[in-house]
Amino acid sequence: MAMVDAPPPETETSAPQVQPTRRWLWPGGLSARLLVLTALFVAGAALFVFPATLAAYEEQWLLDRIRAAELASTIAEADPARRVTAPVRQQLLEQAGVVSVAIQTDGMRRLILAAPRDLRTPYMVDMRNQNPLAWMMAPFQTLFGGQGRMVRVIAEPRFRSGEFVEIVTPDAPLRAALLGYLGRLMLVTLFVALLAGLAVYLALNAFLVRPMQKITLAMERFRADPADPAARVKPSRRRDEIGRAEVELERMQVDLVAALSSRARLAQLGEAVAKINHDLRNMLTSAQIASDRLAAIGDPKVAQALPRLERALDRAITLATDVLAYGKSAEAAPDVRPTPLRPALDAAAEDAGLSESGVRLETEIGEAEAMVADPDQLHRILVNLLRNAREAIQDKGEDRAGCVQATLTRRDDLSVLRLSDDGPGLPDRAMANLFQPFSGSARRGGTGLGLAISRELAQAHGGDLTLVSSSATGSVFDLTLPGVVDTPAPKPRRPRRKKTEA
Repeated sequence: MAMVDAPPPETETSAPQVQPTRRWLWPGGLSARLLVLTALFVAGAALFVFPATLAAYEEQWLLDRIRAAELASTIAEADPARRVTAPVRQQLLEQAGVVSVAIQTDGMRRLILAAPRDLRTPYMVDMRNQNPLAWMMAPFQTLFGGQGRMVRVIAEPRFRSGEFVEIVTPDAPLRAALLGYLGRLMLVTLFVALLAGLAVYLALNAFLVRPMQKITLAMERFRADPADPAARVKPSRRRDEIGRAEVELERMQVDLVAALSSRARLAQLGEAVAKINHDLRNMLTSAQIASDRLAAIGDPKVAQALPRLERALDRAITLATDVLAYGKSAEAAPDVRPTPLRPALDAAAEDAGLSESGVRLETEIGEAEAMVADPDQLHRILVNLLRNAREAIQDKGEDRAGCVQATLTRRDDLSVLRLSDDGPGLPDRAMANLFQPFSGSARRGGTGLGLAISRELAQAHGGDLTLVSSSATGSVFDLTLPGVVDTPAPKPRRPRRKKTEA
């Protein structure tokens, strides 16, 4: 089957060049394909019927010759003297379409009519006990066995008594009759195939193709302009798959329009928040500098209130940093390497506000244990998890003590870091949207960005961050990252706390 190159679509000067696509010379529309395929299937089904049909036609043709020859033999034996002249014998044989007629009675075979001897050896067809395979292959033997042959046919008599009647006849008339019948049969089959294909085409076009074209057109128009009211599909009252597809497409269009509208509002809000956060961080930096100057005064009352002020400033700066980080279009690809886990946990615990006098970190992870991760992104994940654990434990009191336990396990080609705290657990409202930004915060005034950012960073590594359990005795999180480090890795540089920009 030949192939042609479809012309490349027209593109603007700024658009990338589109490579020409190659397609087969085959109907592109669904309707045309249904018509062609139905006609082909009907014609293919007819091919399985042809052998039996031709075999039945040949059998009937031979039976007609045998009955005619049998009647001619009765006429020849009607003469009391049993003498038939040569012209009469030739006329009887020509009318019967045979060259000889014989009959066997009581074990004796008698030649009743015979033409001059023909030296061609006939092939035999015994119609008394043919097996199905030989019966179906007989027409093809006649058609493709060669020309100028003779056929010897044996069958049971009908018009006279005897064991069998036998004729010899040339197969050229049979071959010509088979060819004519085959041609008529092929024309009838072709007509029926086209008629059936047209009927199926019209039915499927009305009940399937046109509704699908309607759905496809609505999808194309919706993709071009989601705000176009004409692009909305109107569901019919059909209860089949087409009706369900129309209903689901309408729901999807409604949801997408709402999502696009929300996305546009969020984009505008994000720009405004980014500007506000930039100015807010500058203000917080100035306030942090002022708090450092207050610490140098040495006033006992100032020294007593200063830690609370510093914690509030740290939380505000962290919140502004998280909002800006989440507003980025994409995180940088992780630069994975074997990262010692114990130093990373200690550095993250210090930045998250864990201490021996308050919420402390407990772990039996050795100095040589490591995870395959980006050191900076792993630090961000651990800081978010440890800070959330500390805030959950201190939720009922700023000086409440508690602990966060860290354990490392290996599972196949995965490293699983489990962080368990003894806090009050997560409320139901937080667990419903735990990893959703701006929705999963468990604290009043929180944004819920910490876990959302941490999970995105873990998934960027090919792993995941999951909540294992949460109850009144505490919460358990699993950080799963691919890769297992068997040999000790060099101790990395301790992550330094980034200074806020002025």
